[in-house]
Amino acid sequence: MSKRIVVSSVVAVAAVGAITAGGLAIASAATELTVAKSSARYTAPSGGFEGSVTLTADVSDDSGARGLKVLAWPVSSKLDPTEAELRSAESATCESVSDETARCTYTVKFSKEEAAELAGGTWQVSVLATAEDGDTKFLPDATTFEVRN
Repeated sequence: MSKRIVVSSVVAVAAVGAITAGGLAIASAATELTVAKSSARYTAPSGGFEGSVTLTADVSDDSGARGLKVLAWPVSSKLDPTEAELRSAESATCESVSDETARCTYTVKFSKEEAAELAGGTWQVSVLATAEDGDTKFLPDATTFEVRN
């Protein structure tokens, strides 16, 4: 066998091995739990209709999304919630949009009288996402919204 054929065979085997190893590394890399597209909207009560605050967020993980805990609070209160405190917060409703991602929605409704008691101004939303494999992701500042009374 000529030296040129042996060298090119060794180079080809090395290239195929590198491509295969790279593909395996990519396939085995775990996807980190993420919370994306977080948004919140305040709707004031009007004309006999209740008001509401609605938060939506996409939760993704390679094991799937289990849930999302939500806490909304006025920035003026200087509240500084922790991950441990959010474990007992209210849960959003999450619906799968793929094997790895769920769209989570949290809505709270209130009357005109209850709305009048809300602190006006900027409100912060903190969230705690949980994956099916038990991983968690705490976002103390997932999004904000404005309350106008």
